[in-house]
Amino acid sequence: MTSPSTSPSVVAVVGGHVVPVSSPPVPGGTVLVVDGRITAVGTDVEVPAGARVVDATGRWVLPGFVEAHGHVGLHEEGEGKAGDDTNEMTTPNAAAVRAVDAVNVDDEGFRDALSGGVTSVVVKPGSGNPIGGQSVAMKTWGGRTVDEQVISASVSVKSALGENPKRVYGERRQMPSTRLGTALVIREAFTRARHYAAARAAAATKGEPFAPDLALETLARVLDGELVWDQHVHRHDDIATALRLADEFGYRLVVNHGTEAHKIADVLAERDVPVVFGPMLTSRSKVELRDRAIGHLATLAAAGVRVAITTDHPVVPINFLVHQASLAVKEGLPPQTALEALTVNPASFFGLDGRVGALEPGRDGDVVLWSGDPLDVMSRVEHVLVEGRTVYTWDAQAGAGRVVERSARFA
Repeated sequence: MTSPSTSPSVVAVVGGHVVPVSSPPVPGGTVLVVDGRITAVGTDVEVPAGARVVDATGRWVLPGFVEAHGHVGLHEEGEGKAGDDTNEMTTPNAAAVRAVDAVNVDDEGFRDALSGGVTSVVVKPGSGNPIGGQSVAMKTWGGRTVDEQVISASVSVKSALGENPKRVYGERRQMPSTRLGTALVIREAFTRARHYAAARAAAATKGEPFAPDLALETLARVLDGELVWDQHVHRHDDIATALRLADEFGYRLVVNHGTEAHKIADVLAERDVPVVFGPMLTSRSKVELRDRAIGHLATLAAAGVRVAITTDHPVVPINFLVHQASLAVKEGLPPQTALEALTVNPASFFGLDGRVGALEPGRDGDVVLWSGDPLDVMSRVEHVLVEGRTVYTWDAQAGAGRVVERSARFA
């Protein structure tokens, strides 16, 4: 499928049905990647001499998918409690903790991600706390350490409303044991962050020393609009609380899960609050999921809500991200919207659209070759490039995918 290369920094994916997602498909197109970045997409792209050529004839060529909400590397598969660092449930306000400090890039989930065409993921702390900590946006392969895979070490702060924090802290008979208390924890934390930011600014003006508080520093970044407020929320009344809090403090809100978001889809659309929907391939395992239905994603999109899709890995295996999109299409989601929910939308929600989410000049050379339409359940990933480097191929004879392990890539 590839030809010998004398210039590994230049890669040309040629002859495929190119689907940039952000623009119309290009039959028989070429994607040119130079030094890890896409420089050209089209039918009249000149392939430089010595470029490594990937023949995509008969295949669909898409950008790598972006998992908008996962715990890969943070909640490791097959490791039990020893590999689960998802929740720091010793304090209701864990804003200072960072997911990047607990990601194991050898988690098998990263290999699964590549087999499903997922090349970027926003790894988030869990939903046990009202304020759970900072998420990290990263590639699913490529580094000797996690730091070399990071796109942005902090893109959002995870927060939870509803059943989870009630259960965790209610069992301990401490605040918050109710929805009232959960909202109060968040409201008090942001009120302190406002005063903290004002005091910090005053100290800077006077040239006086100021003792930092890492949790309040993080929340101040949310108030400044630097970090997204990632709200775990299922019920429509809890979504209303999330909107109320966002109004009070003026931060950028992204709804995560949104099981009942369809009930107030018009409100979310009017306010342009996006929804990361899912996971879809689950049972109604708790009260908040009683109204779970894949078709609600189509309802949200039809109302004008910008949507992304999540597996919440390892709740649903990360390589099943595309299958959730396929099932959503079956339930009425337009195919183009489904592809946008896997690529350009999650990239936009978290400020990653300068790097990932589409096949456009200037973005990273994260290119995935599919045997056919990825929304067809029979299609499979055959070749994955991350920043122009081949990291996964499908071995048809062996009937197995082959990941280029870090030990081989950095030998």
